[in-house]
Amino acid sequence: MTFPDEKFSDASAYADAYFSELARAAKSVDRGRVAAAVALLDKAYARRATLFVCGNGGSASISNHLACDHGKLISTDTDLLPRIQSLAANVEVITAIANDISYADVFTHQLRLNGSRGDVVMTVSSSGDSDNVVRAAQWGLDNGCEVIALTGFNGGRTAKLATVNLHVTADNYGVIEDVHQSLMHLMAQFIRQKRMSEALIKERKF
Repeated sequence: MTFPDEKFSDASAYADAYFSELARAAKSVDRGRVAAAVALLDKAYARRATLFVCGNGGSASISNHLACDHGKLISTDTDLLPRIQSLAANVEVITAIANDISYADVFTHQLRLNGSRGDVVMTVSSSGDSDNVVRAAQWGLDNGCEVIALTGFNGGRTAKLATVNLHVTADNYGVIEDVHQSLMHLMAQFIRQKRMSEALIKERKF
């Protein structure tokens, strides 16, 4: 069974079914693993390690959005200045590597240039099995980095490689990506509010 597994003729009924599936998928994420990922990121940001994040398609958009929110948002009203680089952001670099080397190396080549032991590699992939994100995760492990993998479907190879796997039990790309986006937001917001006073939290918009 997959979602949707029947034809809908009414958009409002599809909306109800979609949001129901989204709520179920969000509930499936292991909260202990969320806490572990947050702790890993919090420590990395505090020691000024770099988080490298990557993904394809919609997951590339989540990677770029994460670089924005985990940088600008977390640094607002806190003592943190996170170092974050989306490996999906520079189209000139990506196309040069893809054209001259291979698309499977578009992330690992950037990691070879900029990554260091003690950094963090985060992969965002619904399948968890795209060759370029799998190679990025493996590079991280081989070079002394912690690896966080956001996955869906059956988790793929990145789920097995990750230090922390945030897995969404769902079989619809939109639903999985929506939950990955929510995980990106909630991790940033939690780290930010953790380092703010109660009074300041009440004054600010998140």
